[in-house]
Amino acid sequence: MSAGGGAKAIVAALVANAGIAVAKFGGFLFTGSSSMLAESVHSLADTSNQGLLLLGRKTSQRKPDEEHPFGYGRDRYFYSFVVALLLFTLGSVFALYEGIHKIDHPEPLESAWVAVLILLIAIGLEAFSFRTAIKESRVLKGGLTWWQFIRQAKTPELPVVLLEDFGALVGLALALGGVGLTVLTGDPVWDGVGTVCIGVLLGVIAIVLIIETKSLLIGEGANRDVLDEIVAQLESDGVEKVIHIRTQYLGPEELLVAAKIGLSPALSVAEVADAIDAAESRIRAKVPAARLIYLEPDLERGRATAR
Repeated sequence: MSAGGGAKAIVAALVANAGIAVAKFGGFLFTGSSSMLAESVHSLADTSNQGLLLLGRKTSQRKPDEEHPFGYGRDRYFYSFVVALLLFTLGSVFALYEGIHKIDHPEPLESAWVAVLILLIAIGLEAFSFRTAIKESRVLKGGLTWWQFIRQAKTPELPVVLLEDFGALVGLALALGGVGLTVLTGDPVWDGVGTVCIGVLLGVIAIVLIIETKSLLIGEGANRDVLDEIVAQLESDGVEKVIHIRTQYLGPEELLVAAKIGLSPALSVAEVADAIDAAESRIRAKVPAARLIYLEPDLERGRATAR
């Protein structure tokens, strides 16, 4: 699964969320709806999220140096983790606080039709952003389900944007439901209930993203299909067996491969070097992300392959 892509989805989400945040906050000032306030903070957090994701993509492109000889590819994982840990979580906590406050101290809505109109427009803009994220993700998703893609993707931005946009659409529906029930029943408590539901939704999304981005941040290896492909390319043309292999993503597009390979004792030093060079070329042809490859020649002594 390729690690590229995602920039277009991030920019589309940033533009959409920035406009939506301004509209929602204006709607809150006009109506006093807590659901609108929670959604305003949600969209403001989403806009900041996209800014952090773009910053991570930019800083990850710095060249390796003496202090970081393997480069800065994990910056993308770090900023995605910050998005999941802080902004989503803060949005959830704020929405829960505001919703519980409005349930305990309900206040009537003013000009609810303004809130409904803004929410409907926001749904349209979020749907456009979500469609862009889905289109970009399909290129990388392949035959995986969407849940498998979110769990296995090495590009952190796309799962973040996908879940963010999905959460925004569901949150808008919840806000619309809270405002609508308030209008229909005349009871402003429903506006607070809608806000609490938005907070719970953001909390669930935050937990999922924290788990997934943390896994990438501390270091994930290649999945089974990629690992099998690497081993298959190693075990040919002079390489008798892969004795031991470890992989780790240093960034979405940079895979480290370290392996101990069993070679024939009859090979000369020059032939060993040629066999290693050929093995590296075969791997890079099939797995372009494998940019750093370290192979240690050894004699096969009947040990089982360790992966």
